[in-house]
Amino acid sequence: MDNLDRFQPLSHIRVVEFSHMIFGPACGMFLGLLGAEVIKVEPPTGDKTRQLKGMGASFFPTFNRGKKSLCIDQNTPEGKEVIERLLASADILVENFRDHSLERMGLDPDKLKEKYPQLITVSCKGFLDGPYRERSALDEVVQMMTGLAYMTGPPGNPLRIGSSANDIMGGLFGAFTALAALQERGATGKGRNVRVGLFENSLLLVAQHMVQYALLGVEPEPMPNRSFTWPVYDIFSTSDQKDIFIGAVTDGQWESLCRLLHLEHLLDDPRLTTRMDQIHARNWTIPLFSKTIQRYSFIKLATILEPEGIPFAPVAKPSEMYDHPQSKGRLPVSELPDGDLISIPGMPIEVDHNRVGDDHTIPALGSYNDELLKELGLS
Repeated sequence: MDNLDRFQPLSHIRVVEFSHMIFGPACGMFLGLLGAEVIKVEPPTGDKTRQLKGMGASFFPTFNRGKKSLCIDQNTPEGKEVIERLLASADILVENFRDHSLERMGLDPDKLKEKYPQLITVSCKGFLDGPYRERSALDEVVQMMTGLAYMTGPPGNPLRIGSSANDIMGGLFGAFTALAALQERGATGKGRNVRVGLFENSLLLVAQHMVQYALLGVEPEPMPNRSFTWPVYDIFSTSDQKDIFIGAVTDGQWESLCRLLHLEHLLDDPRLTTRMDQIHARNWTIPLFSKTIQRYSFIKLATILEPEGIPFAPVAKPSEMYDHPQSKGRLPVSELPDGDLISIPGMPIEVDHNRVGDDHTIPALGSYNDELLKELGLS
């Protein structure tokens, strides 16, 4: 892509990030993928996320690509001076520490607003104002607390969803609001203090179920046991022992699916005249679809379903996405601190037919100390 075509609207923006794990780093990552310079301030021992193993091993490289690591001991006078000069040069501060920890670090947003009136702070917290404001929270905590885990697992077995969705989405809301505050600052010259709540983010994710209850007075069933809105919206097994999801959510899709599977007699069945008839008959139609689909291989089904616009998908594993035809060769490539390359999904956006977000380096601890300290007028 030509440099003139690159979509980097925040290339003139400096972000200073004091954060760890996923919530805050995701916010900084989104701003960085839009071109912002993101300076990740780390203690002498580094962000603890760097040392995580197992499922946590992916946290640091995934959410800190393209950032500049500045390793500073904030407990020393020299370290405090570095932070002061850095914030004086910054447009946005991103943090996700407890409020009292932030005060101890000298980064209380209200005090910073007095000292740096142009600064926009984005505080990624567990809760917004309310009786739980000072509570600790994790993605899993708020999923359990808001009913998201209840809706995800089967009855009696609440489950967190299979990703850190609240952390990532919360980070996106932080970046989104920071952009709005930047737009406003262009007119007023003044920054804003933004607070994003993990609990409130999870509330938004269960809003449709809350509103269903408010409108109908009916407690929604967990998704594995939910009442269906469509005649076919299920996982089936194929002749080659692969699982496939198939949905028929419109009248046209219902008719096409019946014809493609040679179940035309269902179209003439008086018990299946309306959409509600088809939904109420799922107890005997879905077993019929299941038995029929078991005669087809996955490839054969894909061949006949795709041209007719029938929604379908294999039940895949995340690891298989590296070889998926839609993503293979299209994922941004990042360089790890040891020089190895790794592909990591980026922004799900195209602008003028080009993907947003360049390939990025994952910084080694303190790798930008010399450059940034020199720029700030320090040795």
